[in-house]
Amino acid sequence: MTDTKTLFETVTLGNTTLDNRVGVAPMTRISATSEGLVTDQMGSYYTSFARGGFGLVITEGTYTDDKYSQAYFDQSGIAYDEQAQAWGKIVDSVHQAGAKIFLQLQHSGSLSQGNRFAQEKIAPSAIQPKGEQLAMYIGEGPYPTPREATKEEITEVVTGFVNAAKRAQSVGFDGIEIHGANGYLLDEFLTDYTNRRTDEYGGSTENRVRLLVEVSKAIREAVGKDFTIGIRISQAKVNDYTHKWAGKEQDAEIIFGQLGQAGLDYIHVTEYEAWKPAFDTSEASLASLAKKYGNIPVIANGHLEDPERARKIIENGEADVVTLGKGALANHDWVNKVKNGEPLAEFKPEEVLRPNAKIKEFEA
Repeated sequence: MTDTKTLFETVTLGNTTLDNRVGVAPMTRISATSEGLVTDQMGSYYTSFARGGFGLVITEGTYTDDKYSQAYFDQSGIAYDEQAQAWGKIVDSVHQAGAKIFLQLQHSGSLSQGNRFAQEKIAPSAIQPKGEQLAMYIGEGPYPTPREATKEEITEVVTGFVNAAKRAQSVGFDGIEIHGANGYLLDEFLTDYTNRRTDEYGGSTENRVRLLVEVSKAIREAVGKDFTIGIRISQAKVNDYTHKWAGKEQDAEIIFGQLGQAGLDYIHVTEYEAWKPAFDTSEASLASLAKKYGNIPVIANGHLEDPERARKIIENGEADVVTLGKGALANHDWVNKVKNGEPLAEFKPEEVLRPNAKIKEFEA
């Protein structure tokens, strides 16, 4: 039997101490009300992971403002106090079940498929996204071309993230995670082909990471030093699975180096297979590059549901925490099962995520 005790050591992210090194990855769902209020069913869903032994639960992407941030109809929000109060009940329930919980804050940018506040979309540049809208989130056909965000709108985006973080703090979340991955707005600024701006937010990698740094610093200033803040970073996008950073490790050094000095407590890196080389120029994984250049704790995500793989990526010093997505959906009690040497169930998409990304009744 694999010696997995490393996975069950306590670990600290910022001011938050986790009972173990295994978390639930953020998985954007469409199970809130049309007004963006989380439901009792969602509370049962998140609490079940805490009961199953996960030390950390990171919520689904939650929209930050009542302008352009909403990605999908029936997505949860934290743009209003009423939405925050609804989340507060889930926070209390997860805490009672023994886990810590972070809220992921998301601005969809040009990948929005359903926004009750606005028809148009904003992005760094007026470039049509690659691919087709996600059917799982009730979208169809090509993505429309967004409008280039003005400087004033960029400031409003930052304000939206800050206000959302303050609301999350006010209802007892242990921390927040900034969604800077997967092709949504902040990642669109980071990505060379979606960002053709000629101002200080476009051009060089230093300029393209600027908004992510500004959001991170602004949230830190607003919530104080004791509230945990992280950011999620990826190369791949929901509409472009094979994307790699053009500058390879040089980009990684700039991006993670800048984020490591932005007041964050951790960087959450997601790749298709977290242990694989990030680029064709070396054997280093993206998680290990985040660790090397960010100099802050790293969470690794990407097909780490095999306990041996999860253990290795931590023991190799590439990450401090692992998060599971599909592995957690298949086993809400993954941590308890691994601790007890019990077999794990295989992930079956048709039982969990088809035909849409609503939370299934049995999951509760």
